[in-house]
Amino acid sequence: MTRDDFIKKIDEKLKLIRIESNYTQDKMAEILGISKKTLVQIEKGRSSIGWTGAVALCTIFRNSEVLEMTFGGQPQDVILSLAFTGYESNEKTLGGKVWWSNITTRGEFKVQRNIISGHYRILDGADHRICSSFEYQYIAKRLEELSQSREVSQDG
Repeated sequence: MTRDDFIKKIDEKLKLIRIESNYTQDKMAEILGISKKTLVQIEKGRSSIGWTGAVALCTIFRNSEVLEMTFGGQPQDVILSLAFTGYESNEKTLGGKVWWSNITTRGEFKVQRNIISGHYRILDGADHRICSSFEYQYIAKRLEELSQSREVSQDG
């Protein structure tokens, strides 16, 4: 997934998110900081919300079921993976029971891929997200580094 793919999905789902939240076009435009005319153009597929607008929408409507179904979980992880080559964090996850498939494991670490967005992440044994990225090479390199540092700390 690219930023353009992400933006296109948000453009396509904007009206559903507005309806899910039970907002009029006037209210939704006010919330997003755009004109009603612009909102109407986006909903008709004639304009785009853009990267900044898409990120704002996902932040404001982070609990949207439409967004969760669109991106296979919280869109913030997708946003951060698009914004950075490899996003490092230490956030507790649910372990990937719904939107994730296991790719490989090494020791306590497992690599998963989101079945909808296609981005990867590494979880530790307690299901904390170590990092995420759309680039598998980055994930494979980080897995190797994490495994080696864990082996060194256990030997020392």
